[in-house]
Amino acid sequence: MVLELLKSAIFGIIEGITEWLPISSTGHLILAEQFIKFKEVSPEFWDMFQVVIQFGAILAVVVLYFKQIWPFTKNKEKAIKNKGFLSIFDKKIMTLWGKILVACVPAAVIGLLFDDVFEALFYNPVCIAIALIVFGIAFIVIENWNKKRKGNLKETDSEITYKDALIIGVFQLLAAIFPGTSRSGATIIGGLLIGLSRPNAAEFTFYLAIPTMLGASLLKLVKFGFAFTGIEIAVLLVGMLVSFLVSIAVIKFLMSYIKKHDFKVFGYYRIILGIIVLAYFLI
Repeated sequence: MVLELLKSAIFGIIEGITEWLPISSTGHLILAEQFIKFKEVSPEFWDMFQVVIQFGAILAVVVLYFKQIWPFTKNKEKAIKNKGFLSIFDKKIMTLWGKILVACVPAAVIGLLFDDVFEALFYNPVCIAIALIVFGIAFIVIENWNKKRKGNLKETDSEITYKDALIIGVFQLLAAIFPGTSRSGATIIGGLLIGLSRPNAAEFTFYLAIPTMLGASLLKLVKFGFAFTGIEIAVLLVGMLVSFLVSIAVIKFLMSYIKKHDFKVFGYYRIILGIIVLAYFLI
């Protein structure tokens, strides 16, 4: 059991790092599983684990950005007394949540309808490698294009329109279809293309992760059922705890990094990793 928990911790580290850096958490988890395999849990549990482990990463966003996403005013009783029930909601934050929900629509609708189809077709090392390379190139091309771009960038979430949110949601759909694309990578690319600054694109990606990943986790739990063995419960909890702790550090690092640097380093990493994966599995 100790060895299984150690493996879970390793997967938690991988999830915490790769969920927020635009290099694909699902892709890395699937690839890591080729070399590190659970022996005391079922294949069905692994299928659920690699998604539900993201719940720990979600909690990291909630903790770090609680003030930015908590939609209620501080003094609810006073607000209701003076202005009525609706005044307990912060209008600016509720507007942000409206945009987040709009961005969730494409992946939620298509993902629910075709999740099993996408998994059967594309969840394999070769497709992951191709997605890593293609979106790695996209990061480099878009960052080079951004350097020549004229006009002011959108620096705050209040500048994001509902149309912008829907476009970002369409890019998120690519990650739902192709593992290796990276959910954060796809949405950041979408944000950069429509004129968001790097920090703004990254933060909106973090917010968008909350309903998206929570929904995906609940869907996988329902499909798996709740008949866990003792070992499975321990493995899942360790994975989520480690991914939470690592995510805290990684999110702070990323936001500090992109204030002075672009995303091209992640593009180069994706290309190199994709080539290595293709070589390993094809040769």
